[in-house]
Amino acid sequence: MAFDRLTAGRILRPLALVSLLTLAACSGEPQQGMEGMKVPVSVIQVQPQAAVIRAELPGRVQAIEDAEIRARVNGIVQSIDFEQGSTVKSGQLLFTIDPAPYRAARDQAAAQLKNAQASAHTARLLAQRYTALIKQHAVSQQDYDNAVAQSRQAEAAVAAAQAALEAAKINLDYTRVTSPIDGTIGKAQVTVGALVSATSATSLATVQRLDQVYVDITQPVAQIAKLRRQIADGIVKQDANGDAQAEVLLDGGAAYRHPGKLLFSGVSVDPGTGQVNLRALFPNPEQILLPGLYVRVRLVQGVDQQALVVPDQAIQRTADGNSSVVLIKEGKAVFTPVQVGPLTDKGYIIYKGLQAGDQLMVEGFQKVRPGAPVQPMPWKAQSGQEGQGGAQAPAAGGQPGAEKSAGGKPAGDQPATAQAH
Repeated sequence: MAFDRLTAGRILRPLALVSLLTLAACSGEPQQGMEGMKVPVSVIQVQPQAAVIRAELPGRVQAIEDAEIRARVNGIVQSIDFEQGSTVKSGQLLFTIDPAPYRAARDQAAAQLKNAQASAHTARLLAQRYTALIKQHAVSQQDYDNAVAQSRQAEAAVAAAQAALEAAKINLDYTRVTSPIDGTIGKAQVTVGALVSATSATSLATVQRLDQVYVDITQPVAQIAKLRRQIADGIVKQDANGDAQAEVLLDGGAAYRHPGKLLFSGVSVDPGTGQVNLRALFPNPEQILLPGLYVRVRLVQGVDQQALVVPDQAIQRTADGNSSVVLIKEGKAVFTPVQVGPLTDKGYIIYKGLQAGDQLMVEGFQKVRPGAPVQPMPWKAQSGQEGQGGAQAPAAGGQPGAEKSAGGKPAGDQPATAQAH
């Protein structure tokens, strides 16, 4: 038994020594050294620069020409003379309505015209004879006046018969329904054998011109008023070279390849919505923009010559739904609330919270907490990170669409909050 206790003591002494060394390694002095380390972060220095101001607004596509083909005479549809969904030319035959009754009406009007012309010829000759006889006092003045009046009445009857014949020809032409414009035709609204009516203006088809399209846009009047104040104060300058530029954003945020131009801005405000209507014109050679399509439109509204622009990834989302950035002051991270303005081609304009010369953190948020010491390093923007950086476009109020939380997590990890600045 004495030998066993001696052997166990020799075995436990080294284990106790290892435990003491392990506890010493986990003591507070090395841990304090870890806390004093500066976290390397990427920063930029904010400087005023010229930035193009764009507003992103909702819009609805409209055809530049939209012709509804309707029946202009009564009758039975004999044939449909186009391929549904195809491109048609102006004057191309689309439908044929039974022309037999209208052809007969035209022939009848032509016969009535010939009858009226014959009567007019006889009356004219009689008036000519009486003109010679009245000079010789061979006829009475009353007979002469009656002959002249009958001649003029016959000429009026000829004119009426000519008008009736022209109307009959027009109605006969209406049995051949043609396209009034060049464009794309949709489906036929009637079938062969259907009875159409001019009284109810039966709809036959629709032809739309789609090589160019309108986009009808709505903009809150508050945005327009704010822009006008900035222009009046000299903060924003409008482009004096001509028409305002416009850009369509399709589903997923992809930009439509053909830029457009703003045609006009409304002069009245909708009392129900508080918005102003605008219209832009876009080329549409591939017919990607179809009537009725909902799109987002970016409008160039002016240039801010002294804008403080930051990359979109530098903007953080706080827990209360507001926006903030991380500034480097005296070697420490300072979380600062900011008011975010509209998106530009270089990033977001910051209206409040920043000053020229501030050091702004762009990368390294995951390891930084408020007041933590940091080691600033110049930010090197990678390809595709400059400007918008592929972020989602802002809403009408200029809120970034792909921000992070104050702790560096994606904004989607935070509770849903309203975007308000």
